[in-house]
Amino acid sequence: MSTIDVSVPRPNQGVWPGLRTPPNSPVKARIAEALFRRAVRSLPVRVVLPDGVRLGAGGPDAPVMRVHRPAAFFHRLGADAKIGFGEAYMVGDWSTTALADLLSAFAAKLTTLIPPKLQLMRRWVELRHPDSEVNSVEGARENIHRHYDLSNDLFATFLDETMSYSSALFEGTGDRDLVPGQLRKIDGVLDYAGVREGSRVLEIGTGWGALAVRAAQRGATVTSLTISAEQRKLAQERVAAAGLSDRVDIHLRDYREEHGEYDAVVSVEMIEAVGAEYWPTYFGVLDRVLVPGGRVGLQAITMPHDRMLASAQSYTWIHKYVFPGGLIPSVQAIDKTVREHTALREVSSRAFGLDYAETLRQWRETFLSRWNDINGFGFDDTFRRMWEFYLAYSEAGFRVGYLDVRQFAYVKS
Repeated sequence: MSTIDVSVPRPNQGVWPGLRTPPNSPVKARIAEALFRRAVRSLPVRVVLPDGVRLGAGGPDAPVMRVHRPAAFFHRLGADAKIGFGEAYMVGDWSTTALADLLSAFAAKLTTLIPPKLQLMRRWVELRHPDSEVNSVEGARENIHRHYDLSNDLFATFLDETMSYSSALFEGTGDRDLVPGQLRKIDGVLDYAGVREGSRVLEIGTGWGALAVRAAQRGATVTSLTISAEQRKLAQERVAAAGLSDRVDIHLRDYREEHGEYDAVVSVEMIEAVGAEYWPTYFGVLDRVLVPGGRVGLQAITMPHDRMLASAQSYTWIHKYVFPGGLIPSVQAIDKTVREHTALREVSSRAFGLDYAETLRQWRETFLSRWNDINGFGFDDTFRRMWEFYLAYSEAGFRVGYLDVRQFAYVKS
């Protein structure tokens, strides 16, 4: 018999208000436990309970999930499985030998874990997005502030030297070097947008300035928009260090407030924070600021259309703890919005979801290996487990095809 070695997390000294105390609903907890046992029965995992009971269909090499506090775990699942599963990991109700592998096993069967009849009841019991997280101009600023203004030092610790917080684009199965992969991604977006010497470029979503610098190095002039004060500050420093301040202007401005005229618009993984009700506005701005014949280079995380429709109204762990107000679009939703609200025409696209899985794996490994540095910035153990879960959860989605990432090229008629 193989030995299962999953250490119990040390008591969390940085517990967030109310998180340590699980909800109390015995009936819901019993239902959640029955559904969980049913769900893992055929999964390639091994679930171990404190009384020695083992669940799952995994063999000796399968990821092990050890439930340390089953009562708390099932009460959290019963209250809201989409939030409770991640919260239980944050406080140490369960642990695992291989987090991304375990979550991949769950993600691969996501649509069948809950019986169809119960899935029909979800809209009556699931939490809805808070009104405060709607992506109005003011709401979007607050949503972005909660994630991107955490700490520039935090992001610099686990990102590569380009400070790119989006998927790299690797070249072949043997290429896993993050820096050239990120530059290849950036060049792909710029090529799709036709950026060259003399181009007037609008960037929606500055990040930490890598794309703006790369575009300016081609001889373009760049207007870059962000609503993150922390990102703007560091991006300006990075642009200045590259000697390109005369070619790049970074504004603390919402995309809806832009009224310039440009030859090219670029935007990398910003649409996920726009919100479905504002997709027509977002693409309308791209269309409005482009000159005739102008081009767009867009990079977007996507999900299958049926899954997008099913999840559009759900308030999940990711919304509560990582990306408030976010919604990942489908390719079909993007196509429909562009067709109905703009004069843009798609001329090319490419998908590379597995490259995102690899990008996230590297971020997670670096994050964990440099935790002592991050802890020194004032982040506690709850935050560590939250971000480990977030990065592994995202990696799992791209691994199994639940998520994808795609670059689009559009031209204005």
